[in-house]
Amino acid sequence: MRGYDRNCSFCRLMRSLAFTGVGMGLGSGGAYLLGASQENIMLSGIFVSTVIVFGMQGSKNKRR
Repeated sequence: MRGYDRNCSFCRLMRSLAFTGVGMGLGSGGAYLLGASQENIMLSGIFVSTVIVFGMQGSKNKRR
């Protein structure tokens, strides 16, 4: 049993930061392997992390 609320604002912030880091790594790494420029590497990382964070947020709201 958990002694804390899983949906507190701090927990949601930490979860979104974790998924942002994973998305940034996946997007940037994929673009780097494809030989993109430095600007495109950063943009693809930002895009993938945004998709992951808002995708996870949307799926959690549908379960309720």
